[in-house]
Amino acid sequence: MREKVQEVIDQIKPMLQADGGDIELVDVNEKTGVVSVRLQGACRGCPGARMTLKMGVERKLQSEIPGVTEVLAVD
Repeated sequence: MREKVQEVIDQIKPMLQADGGDIELVDVNEKTGVVSVRLQGACRGCPGARMTLKMGVERKLQSEIPGVTEVLAVD
């Protein structure tokens, strides 16, 4: 599951990097389906980061990988 999540994160990265941000995969809990990521650059502290995380990253992961339940940002 971690490899699949990383592949999807790698697809999302260019969009975030185009706006001066970035995303790093921190952990995948295969039992709970929770994916932990670290937002970097302009994404870190951006007012729209939560929306990007939930409506963008989480939705994409859930649509492509069965079992992903939630995406959380960690520091």
